[in-house]
Amino acid sequence: MRLKDLREDSDFTQKQIADMLHIRQNTYCQYENGQRQPPISALIELARIYKTSVDFLLGITDQRTPYPNNK
Repeated sequence: MRLKDLREDSDFTQKQIADMLHIRQNTYCQYENGQRQPPISALIELARIYKTSVDFLLGITDQRTPYPNNK
């Protein structure tokens, strides 16, 4: 997953992102290094924070631009 690159590009610390997700910094660190898979709800929130798609976070696409919101 591309979480570390996105976080660093956005000038966030792991603690800041963890606080946004209401989790511990250690848990977020495990997401970044692949020791733990984030739940779907966290992936959705991370996509919002980083202004990208869940598919980009998961490496399914290299297109960083998020999908249009059809709501």
